[in-house]
Amino acid sequence: MSRRRASVKTTPSGPATRCAIYTRKSSDEGLQQEFNSLDAQREAAEAYIASQKAEGWVCLPERYDDGGFTGGNIDRPALQRLLADIRAGMIDCVAVYKVDRLSRSLLDFARIMETFEQHNVSFVSVTQYFNTSTPMGRLILHILLSFAQFEREIIGERIRDKIAASRAKGKWTGGTPILGYDVDRSNGSPKLVVNGTEASRARQIFELYLELGSLLPVVEELERRDWRTKVWTTRAAKRRGGLPFDKCRLYNLLTNVLYAGKIKHKTEVYDGEHEAIIPEDLFRRVQNQLQQNGRTGSAELRNRHGALL
Repeated sequence: MSRRRASVKTTPSGPATRCAIYTRKSSDEGLQQEFNSLDAQREAAEAYIASQKAEGWVCLPERYDDGGFTGGNIDRPALQRLLADIRAGMIDCVAVYKVDRLSRSLLDFARIMETFEQHNVSFVSVTQYFNTSTPMGRLILHILLSFAQFEREIIGERIRDKIAASRAKGKWTGGTPILGYDVDRSNGSPKLVVNGTEASRARQIFELYLELGSLLPVVEELERRDWRTKVWTTRAAKRRGGLPFDKCRLYNLLTNVLYAGKIKHKTEVYDGEHEAIIPEDLFRRVQNQLQQNGRTGSAELRNRHGALL
């Protein structure tokens, strides 16, 4: 059900500043009382807005109250209504009792502030000196956003360290499934398990390359056989893969150390937890042939990986 756009009143000094009040309480304890924490927060915000009457501030009657919702995420109905009304151009300023009523997550706070800035909405905390309509308030906002960026980078660094540690232990940490393996997620962490039919086909592709000596003839033979890349289904039940081989896809298959039972992280190669489906000697001979072909400079053998070869 759509709501009418709030009318803009004017003051002697210009258009009024339409102020919305957002309140939140983590638990639902005491919310059944006639005057509860949400009411107290709103009363304080209303008093602050009334004190700015000379500046043209007016309090909007719409209530944005989230009782019993954590500030650790933005999955809150009243907050989502507030953001929707901001995007609809119905609000000029948002007032809260304290900054943490809006969010306890710096990352979420930064995203909310981005929405505010996009729609020229100021933000004020009535018990703290935090008002983005002033230079000092914007300075504090930028400081908080800097900390949010720092937090994002720290999280990213931790994820990279976790991936590096997992791969050093031979664990597959995700990615696009490859021909010859299926992904088993039954124990929580994903693991590669051999798909017998596909593994036989992958071995034949390696042997074909040694037999035919270069990429293009193998691509032509795979096309004749109507062999395709790995077909797999995403967690969202979408079908992926099943593409015809070209020289780039074939090269990626032939150089993938997963087939030799290894895991690669940047320049390091580790023994993997999964079973190899290409014997080490066959894998090494294919790599040698690829390197030899790469040094020939033949136009037929060049591809986008030529510099690496």
